[in-house]
Amino acid sequence: MIGFYILIGAISLLSWLISNKLKSKFKKYAQVELRNGMTGAEIAEKMLADNGIFDVKVISTPGRLTDHYNPKDKTVNLSESVYNQRNTASAAVAAHEVGHAVQHAKAYSYLTMRSQLVPIVSITSKYSQWLVIGGLILGAASGASGFGFYIAATGLIFMGFATLFSFITLPVEI
Repeated sequence: MIGFYILIGAISLLSWLISNKLKSKFKKYAQVELRNGMTGAEIAEKMLADNGIFDVKVISTPGRLTDHYNPKDKTVNLSESVYNQRNTASAAVAAHEVGHAVQHAKAYSYLTMRSQLVPIVSITSKYSQWLVIGGLILGAASGASGFGFYIAATGLIFMGFATLFSFITLPVEI
């Protein structure tokens, strides 16, 4: 049981470190101005045109690091700072998101699989931690062999969908 808590703690720490590293890199390269003077939106629009993609819109979305490509409505959604700024970080993020639009236009199989898993993972990831915690609490209250074990196991299976989703997402992001 202690090993389980150590594993959860290690995964949480690793996630936090990766998130901080990403934010730090973005902040660093947001200070490096582009020689061509283009905004993230202009770079995205040029890349779409260069790849013969004319049915995808580039739009601004509120928030910080909220950038994403939406294959359902064919939009490259760039956070306000990425959309408007003329720096290396904005260019990199815009190019990355347009890369997903190019994958979609070329029917990249991993992007298709990922898109099909989104509805399942959005549900399972929402409830997985609660099922695990609830199962552990019920198990502690009613003894080692009981209903709590099955609830916690269901939560772990739900977490497995998120893990599968992550592995399918890797080639899409690379």
